[in-house]
Amino acid sequence: MADHEKIDIKDVTDKSVTGTFNPNTFKASDDRFNPGNRIYVRAQAGYWQRVRKGMGWFFVALFVLLPWLRYEGRQAILFDLAHQQFHIFGATIWPQDLTLLAWIFMIAAFALFFVTTFLGRVWCGYLCPQTVWTFMFIWFEEKLEGPANKRRKLDAAPWSGEKLARKGAKHLAWLVISLATGLTFVAYFQDVTKLVPDVLTLQAGGWVMFWVIFFTICTYGNAGWMRAIMCIHMCPYARFQSAMFDKDTFIVGYDTKRGETRGARARKADHKALGLGDCIDCDLCVQVCPTGIDIRDGLQYECINCGACVDACDQTMERMGYPKGLISYTTEHKLANDSTHVARPKLIGYGLVMAIMLGVFVYNAMSIMPMGLDILRDRNQLFRENSEGLIENTYTLKILNKTLQSQTYQLDVEGLPEHEWFGPREVTLKAGEIYTLPVSLAVDPYNLKRPALDIQFVLKREGAADDDSKGTLRQASKFISRL
Repeated sequence: MADHEKIDIKDVTDKSVTGTFNPNTFKASDDRFNPGNRIYVRAQAGYWQRVRKGMGWFFVALFVLLPWLRYEGRQAILFDLAHQQFHIFGATIWPQDLTLLAWIFMIAAFALFFVTTFLGRVWCGYLCPQTVWTFMFIWFEEKLEGPANKRRKLDAAPWSGEKLARKGAKHLAWLVISLATGLTFVAYFQDVTKLVPDVLTLQAGGWVMFWVIFFTICTYGNAGWMRAIMCIHMCPYARFQSAMFDKDTFIVGYDTKRGETRGARARKADHKALGLGDCIDCDLCVQVCPTGIDIRDGLQYECINCGACVDACDQTMERMGYPKGLISYTTEHKLANDSTHVARPKLIGYGLVMAIMLGVFVYNAMSIMPMGLDILRDRNQLFRENSEGLIENTYTLKILNKTLQSQTYQLDVEGLPEHEWFGPREVTLKAGEIYTLPVSLAVDPYNLKRPALDIQFVLKREGAADDDSKGTLRQASKFISRL
């Protein structure tokens, strides 16, 4: 193609955005968007890494220990899918109460929106299981194979006894952690005191073994091999987070005005006289990043706000005798020397919606009855006239004892004049038992003024006081006398 036939290219890059793309820090051979390329994360210490590790270890310990807690002779937290019961300490949630689970998910979603609008992707950097387990696996990698440079050389070296031993020890440690993770996850759905010995002795059932192996493989693959690929290519949160970000959201940002022009210099040199900014272009911020990005190129969706680059840069600034904060948790407004507005309509809106949902959840949770009553009418025959000339309706009552103790209940009906009750009026149910009780109600037709009456079946726990709202349950139904 001749030069005069070439189409001119217009640079439409937004010059107002914080950060300047530096082609010298982005090499085609190190394409971070290529899943085949491995990121050798350099270990980093510092304030934010201590915070991240502390939070990570706290929630990992909570995750591991919770299934071992006992409450009144049973596992304190057990999601028993086989018996359709969710036990959370003294509370038992049944399928009829699963609207609570929907409220929990909605509250969690808006809590994530609220935190993301305020503090960016701190969930990803500090609490996401993918990040926590990835850093855990990297820790074992660091201890068994050495620092990032040694790991890179080890991978490039031919196979030897030392390489086989180091690699074998690393993968064995990964598999042990993965198996413990798989066992712990399944322990939330199976009695842990029976699960662990059964799995370790290969006596567990087929489905139990399948799910333990499945979560073991998932943990090993995600934290050991995929790592940043999950965050960059598979996690949907990275894609829709931009809808929650604004210029007042706290992000990990690079102060371009202070840092540029970047370049190497002697520690005692006057970099201002040399026309240089505070950034010495050491690339440590890139080497410690678990997703392999250069934060100096501006805000990128791959950034998980873990703060590793902040700690790395602060240490470099301290060694050079420069002020810390070249890379910091900041806002786009602050980087542009504008004021940051913490209380803003979007953040307040998310907070209000979350508070309302939390209130509804608490109300519904407090309103859960310790027993359940479902009423099914006989659909084949709405009513009949019995041998005594009384109008009779047949019902099937399903009574559920949601408590952990046996309970005795009395049955009655309200709203029906001078009636006869055919069937038991007192039943005793074991803990968690569902009892099906057929009953019939009969009324003299002279006492029935309307073709259908609104009635209420009353289920009362034995010994419950009249003012005990949790001791009496009413369920509406109808008594039909004619069509």
